[in-house]
Amino acid sequence: MSLPKSHDNSSFFQPSAFLLIGIPGMEAVHGWVSIPFCSMYTLALTGNCLILLAVKRTPSLHQPMYYFLSMLSLTDLGLTLCTLPTTLAVLWFDYRRIAFDACLTQMFFLHSFSVVESSVLLAMSFDRFVAISNPLRYASVLTNSAIGRIGMAIVTRATVSLFPVPFLLKRLNFCPGKVYLSHSFCFHADMMKRACADITVNILYGLYVVLSTAVVDSLLIALSYGLILHTVMGLASRRERVRALNTCVSHILAVLVFYIPVIGVSIIHRFGRHAPPIVHALVAYVYLVVPPVLNPIIYSVKSKHIREALIKMLKKKDQG
Repeated sequence: MSLPKSHDNSSFFQPSAFLLIGIPGMEAVHGWVSIPFCSMYTLALTGNCLILLAVKRTPSLHQPMYYFLSMLSLTDLGLTLCTLPTTLAVLWFDYRRIAFDACLTQMFFLHSFSVVESSVLLAMSFDRFVAISNPLRYASVLTNSAIGRIGMAIVTRATVSLFPVPFLLKRLNFCPGKVYLSHSFCFHADMMKRACADITVNILYGLYVVLSTAVVDSLLIALSYGLILHTVMGLASRRERVRALNTCVSHILAVLVFYIPVIGVSIIHRFGRHAPPIVHALVAYVYLVVPPVLNPIIYSVKSKHIREALIKMLKKKDQG
C-alpha cells in the first residue's frame, strides 16, 4: 500500500500517514486475536470506572489514599483510550492508516499518560510513607489542597517533559519506504527509527525523559519503602508491623505491574534489535494494556474498603 508524500521537496520528506501493524505473523487470525483484546479493554474501562464511582459515592473513601487511587484510575482510563481506537481498527477492520499528525498526537498522549502513571505511583508511595511514619500528621500534611497541587504538578511535569517530542520528530527527514510502524499505535522510539536523518537528539532527549521520570520515580519509590520498612521494624508489636505492611501491598503490586513492563519495553527497544517482531509487539501490549486491567483487580481484592464500597454500590444498583 503506497502513501502520498506530504512534502514535494526532494531534500525533505514526511509521509502523509504511517501504516500500523497488529500482531506480526498473525494477520490471518486478527479476528480471533481481537477477542482477548476486547475482553481486556472492557475489563480496564469497566474496572477503572467502577473504582472512580466507588470513591465518589462513598464518603468514607474521601481520603488521600483513595484520591490518589482515583488519579491512578483516571490515568489508566487515559492509557486505555489512547490505544483502543487504532488497535481495534487494525484487528477488526484491517484499517492500518494513521495520519502523521494524528500519530504524533497519539504518541504524545500515550507517553504523557505513562509519565503521569509513574508520578501517581510515586505520590502514592509518599502517601504510604506519611501514613505509616507520621500517622498523627497524616491529615494535616495531605490536605485536599495539597493533593490538588500534587495532581497539578504531575500533569504539568508530564506535559512539559513530552511537549518537545512531537516537534523533535516533525523536524526529521523520513525515509519514503519506511512507513510501516511496529505496533497498532505510535511509539516515539518506533517513529524516530523511520527517519533517514540523524536522530541523536531524539535518542538523547528520549533517554532524558526516561531518566528524569521513570528512573527517578522508581528510585524515590524504593527510597520511600526503605524508610517505611525502617519505621515498621521499629514498631513494638508484630501485629502492628503486619498491619502496617498490609496497607502497602496493593501499591507494591501496582508498582510491579507498571515498572516490570516498562523495563521490558526499554530493554527490547534498545537491545532487542534482532528479536522477532512479535516479541516487540507483545511486550508493548503488556506494557500498555495489562496495568489498566490489573490495577482495579488488585485494589478490589486487596483493599477491604474498596471491595466493600464496590459491593454496596452494585447491590444498590440491583435493588434500584
